[in-house]
Amino acid sequence: MINGIRTDQMKKNQLAILRNETIGFIFQFHYLLPEFTALENVLMPYRIKNGKVTRDIIERAKELMNIMGLDKVKDNNATKMSGGQQQRTSIARALINNSKIVLADEPTGNLDSATTEVIYDIMRDINEKFKTTFIIITHDRRIAQKTDRIIEIKDGTINIDIENTVLS
Repeated sequence: MINGIRTDQMKKNQLAILRNETIGFIFQFHYLLPEFTALENVLMPYRIKNGKVTRDIIERAKELMNIMGLDKVKDNNATKMSGGQQQRTSIARALINNSKIVLADEPTGNLDSATTEVIYDIMRDINEKFKTTFIIITHDRRIAQKTDRIIEIKDGTINIDIENTVLS
């Protein structure tokens, strides 16, 4: 169930629409389109969903980029940004459609430990500010230990499911 809608009986195209409208994705590799600027990459899911990009949505994208600390590189092509900037751009992109759920697959796997901390802190701030749920898939125990809940899956079954009270 997502937003009161049963997903197990939906057709493939209905699921694709639901995913685009309600779920954001952050991958280990940012998957930014290199020929576009950071701002254009952030706007891409909205453009796919709605076609026309309004002034209000451009302002929202700029606000998200500001939250990510990207205001100085918003007009840079993806190839002209550091790995951390590219990953923060992908987080802003995941949030542009007001996603309430963000699936993050090893979002800091390609980053150094200092940048990993910055990315985690940004996701925590977004969680608190926008009430966005992050489902983070990680092998990094340091990141897992900072989350509200840890579910460990081993060989396809839930091995551990605990509410985490040790938050940083």
